[in-house]
Amino acid sequence: MIEKHITIKEVILNNNCPECYSTTGLQLTFKQKFIETSFYKSITKETTQDIECKTCNTKIYPVRWTKDMERGFDYHQKSFESKKASIKLKKKAWLLLIIILIILAIGITLTVFPNL
Repeated sequence: MIEKHITIKEVILNNNCPECYSTTGLQLTFKQKFIETSFYKSITKETTQDIECKTCNTKIYPVRWTKDMERGFDYHQKSFESKKASIKLKKKAWLLLIIILIILAIGITLTVFPNL
């Protein structure tokens, strides 16, 4: 099973970085969890948000956020729309489902009509 996060939205914040004090490097990223197995692909409802400074290459954790960063985050959080959760079956899953249905149909037919 492969789990990864796909980027849904990236936003540049015009705030000071708490590490390097640059005003041009902060980037807010919204990601959504994506799962892939041999039977299906799925986008889940689980989302994550990160603020990273591209100038000093530092991830800024919520403990270090300033009030201005929190306001910017809240603003963009309200406008963020994640993709709907969905599941897409692969060929293996469809084949397995068809085989199970055929076996069930044969079993039901033999129990209803035992003389066939």
